[in-house]
Amino acid sequence: MAKIDQELKREEKLAKLKEKGINIFPKNYSKTHSVSDVIREFRNLTLEDLEKNEINLRVPGRIIAIRKMGGASFFHISDGEEKLQGYIRKDMISPEYWELFYLLDIGDIVGIEGKLFRTRTGEMTVLLSSLTFLSKSLHPLPEKWHGLQDVELRYRKRYLDLIVNPEVRKVFEIRSQIIKVIRDFFDRRGYIEVETPMMHPIPGGAIARPFKTYHSALDMELFLRIAPELYLKRLIVGGYEKVYEINRNFRNEGVSFEHNPEFTMLEFYEAYSDYTAYMKLTEELIVELAEKVLGKHEVVFDGNKIEIKLPFKRIPFSDLIERFTGISKKILESEDELTEKAKMICSKEKASKIKTYGKALDALFDEFAKKRLVEPTFVIDFPKELSPLAKSLEDNPRYTERFELVIGGMEVANAFSELNDPVEQRMRLIQQSKLKEKGEEEVHEIDEDFVEALEWGMPPTAGEGIGIDRLVMLFTDRTNIKEVILFPLLRPK
Repeated sequence: MAKIDQELKREEKLAKLKEKGINIFPKNYSKTHSVSDVIREFRNLTLEDLEKNEINLRVPGRIIAIRKMGGASFFHISDGEEKLQGYIRKDMISPEYWELFYLLDIGDIVGIEGKLFRTRTGEMTVLLSSLTFLSKSLHPLPEKWHGLQDVELRYRKRYLDLIVNPEVRKVFEIRSQIIKVIRDFFDRRGYIEVETPMMHPIPGGAIARPFKTYHSALDMELFLRIAPELYLKRLIVGGYEKVYEINRNFRNEGVSFEHNPEFTMLEFYEAYSDYTAYMKLTEELIVELAEKVLGKHEVVFDGNKIEIKLPFKRIPFSDLIERFTGISKKILESEDELTEKAKMICSKEKASKIKTYGKALDALFDEFAKKRLVEPTFVIDFPKELSPLAKSLEDNPRYTERFELVIGGMEVANAFSELNDPVEQRMRLIQQSKLKEKGEEEVHEIDEDFVEALEWGMPPTAGEGIGIDRLVMLFTDRTNIKEVILFPLLRPK
């Protein structure tokens, strides 16, 4: 690709700097403050205060604006959060630094040293006594007023996105805060954080197509995990009562606004608990996140102002299907009739993927019910066909003690009273494996080691998974999951 004029000029300046023997890429810089430190620490000092108390600073930052005006010039440096003005005068600085200043470009990283004062307009400014090159930018930044607008370029060059779009940095700062609050929430309640394998000999814990890999030394095929569930349950069998894990899952399936092949999940399990207790725990977690991260009990997502207040609604799965599709509960429980009905009323794309009763149920919920649930809602009591790892309802074994938390039309959490009967668990996994004969690709595999672990005795247990990426979407009003993942997976150029 041909270099543009600005890039050629920057390379010429780089050559001149090297000719002068200037180290353009030093190994460090001894600073007294960051740009944000200066703004926070001295923002309340008046012009008179600064004149009376001489404050000398050494501050690094990236140049984001330059106004060259003959014998005196202004410029701004930024640390990505705040900006600080620099002022350089030819008659108050050495010829070396003055010449150096004229080799600067927007995007260069510099260290400035000098006295802090306020201009007549009141802006905090550093009067330069010295200037240090810290890094030369060989490319011009995107035009100042329009930022970086090309969505695909923003994802491919996230570093550039972070430089020129401060609101993007804020998204990932909120993401970090969310994870910190989550850890504190579970640590206070006596949970321990654990790590389980990322490579599994048998894919399990969720219904999804896995990524395959191969271990040469062991001569065995492995799968990147689609969920940590079965290993976390093994820990409950082993005697841990409360565990949680925040880590990556990988699913070899379609990409959409809510799905990325690599994503971050929180999963947590508690012995001697059930899904009703976990509804209460989940409410407490979401409310605490809103309070501590946003400082309020509401979020704005996809044009909707959503109140995060207790209690959240609780609606059975079958009631929602009946309400939004008109399909009676009698038909809902008739496998063949329901499957054909779903193929008739679902979109062409979804209908083409309906090969089993379970897929029909899932398609109906996804297309007709989920998007209509804007306020925080627990969808409870899912059919057994959609929940092979969940305990059945005692009064109606066709349904299970499972809930999904939906907010803003998006699934945020999924939880069960965990099935701990090894005989029934093996039977359900066998039934799942038979669905392959009907053309279903995504099924639970039979993990005999996991079933054997259950045979040693797992106490009554509640388990839940929460999508961290979707939580961040909700809390930052981003409707595309790529906006909350620093480096989302993209097709090659």
